Amino acid sequence: MSMAHTFAEASATTAAAPGFERIEVTAPDGLKLSVRSYGPRLASTLPVVCLPGLARTAADFHALATALAADPTEPRRVLALDYRGRGDSEYDRNPDNYILPVELADLMAVLTALEIPPAVFVGTSRGGLLAMMLAAARPTALAGVILNDIGPVIDPKGLMRIKSYVGKLPTPRSYDEGADILRRLFGAQFPRLESSDWLEFAHRTFKDKGGTLVPDYDVKLAITLAGADFERPLPPLWHQFEALARVPVMVIHGANSDILTGATVTAMRERRHDIDVIEVPDQGHAPVLAGRDLLHRIANFIVFCEVSVRH
Repeated sequence: MSMAHTFAEASATTAAAPGFERIEVTAPDGLKLSVRSYGPRLASTLPVVCLPGLARTAADFHALATALAADPTEPRRVLALDYRGRGDSEYDRNPDNYILPVELADLMAVLTALEIPPAVFVGTSRGGLLAMMLAAARPTALAGVILNDIGPVIDPKGLMRIKSYVGKLPTPRSYDEGADILRRLFGAQFPRLESSDWLEFAHRTFKDKGGTLVPDYDVKLAITLAGADFERPLPPLWHQFEALARVPVMVIHGANSDILTGATVTAMRERRHDIDVIEVPDQGHAPVLAGRDLLHRIANFIVFCEVSVRH
């Protein structure tokens, strides 16, 4: 199937939740990808593209996307992507395709199909890796990047923790029970989250499938981590990070993170003295993109990217 043919196949569908429309885009291999679109399609402001973590979905960006799209003075279009095998995107019959190069090709297909001009990319964890890879593959696609708790060096301890639960979560009997499961898993890194926060997290993690709550991703994602050797350091991505040299960069760092270390943040600052770093206290991997102060700083950074593009 030709790339040009698949790029042309994008169609809007009715959103299942308020505040956005759902758009379906066909990936290069024919698989259907789901994208949430917030805000006016023809906004004059810089668009924002949100990329979630490994086993996460577009729903993680709902608070941020809603705030940016509804800005009374500078409303902007925000897209949030469900990778293949996550959220409302189609699951791949071959789980070996749940890899970064395939997901990068999917991302570029979405940008082309929806005719997205240079945008600010907000990448949480795996999404940040994709943003850095995109900068190397298609540098003109980016007007700025926000890396949410990810950098060129990934702490293997955090990956071991992620491997321990992806595709292996217990089956909760209710969303309240799901919140308890998540609190047990992540409570040490997020000690200040309240019961309502954990319940919201559960609603973004599980979905009702025939009366049973299941993870909102293909559990075969675990295959992507199965062969990882955490005794060996992972290859660093400094080349991809340096591909961001021409655009503004913000790093959001969870103070309790076991994926992005303080040493890596320092090394990133040594290479980019103008990097904007936000450390989020009492949060780990990855900080929740919500709360007035954090959303305000993100919005201001996006405006800065806009000014940079104009000049």
